[in-house]
Amino acid sequence: MDSYNTLLPMVIGLVSSCATMVALWQVQRKTGNAGIVDVAWSALVGMIGIFYAAWPGGIGWLRGLAGAMIGLWSLRLTIYLFRRVVGQPEEGRYVKLRESWGEDADRRFFRFYQFQAIAAWCFALPTFVIARSSQAPAMWLVGVAVALWAVGIFGVTLSDRQLEQFKSNPENRGKTCRAGLWSYSRHPNYFFEWIHWCAYIPLALGSSFWWVSALVATLLLLTILFVTGIPPTEAQAIASRGEDYRRYQRSTSAFVPWFPKRSAE
Repeated sequence: MDSYNTLLPMVIGLVSSCATMVALWQVQRKTGNAGIVDVAWSALVGMIGIFYAAWPGGIGWLRGLAGAMIGLWSLRLTIYLFRRVVGQPEEGRYVKLRESWGEDADRRFFRFYQFQAIAAWCFALPTFVIARSSQAPAMWLVGVAVALWAVGIFGVTLSDRQLEQFKSNPENRGKTCRAGLWSYSRHPNYFFEWIHWCAYIPLALGSSFWWVSALVATLLLLTILFVTGIPPTEAQAIASRGEDYRRYQRSTSAFVPWFPKRSAE
């Protein structure tokens, strides 16, 4: 990669991401709903990724494929989050942060938004590596990548829909969703989201920087398993659903879909 094709698009992507989050931080100050950061994050990853794919250089069809993959992923997630956040009450996790931060909330939300801007930039890097690659991966690797992408998108879409349908029934209030994919994994949405990010690894293998894609997928996995994914989600579920969720924990795989333990019900 020459310096022009490496540094300039990366700088543009980072500055644009940070500037967007500054503007949206101002929006949340007026609306009192910090959840817009989630919508913006998913949109920024897609837009930066498409920008990287459109930047001249590399292999045309490979850039186009990577741009389409990250763009379609972003479009689906952004629409889903937009429906959940915009015009709705602020989510509980942000309400708790606002309360715990008190008078320092504005300043700390600013830092949080900038952290999300940098995270969006980082998650677009696999697309950058693929788009700047001077050597195409073997076609069987391309097939693996597309298959992983399709499985990931289908799985997370289906799990989101099954959870939405479960929650839409008033009779299920206070109960744990065990419908469809949720009977095989307590967090199928997280699992298939991670599968999606693994799809960029095979596409990047034609580049000496392929490890960037592997690193992003690994960091996401660690975050889901140990930081902001499963631990706080399950803590909230236990607080709201108690023993019903504890039975669910005993019977159902935490992450990788697997057959439930009937004896643990």
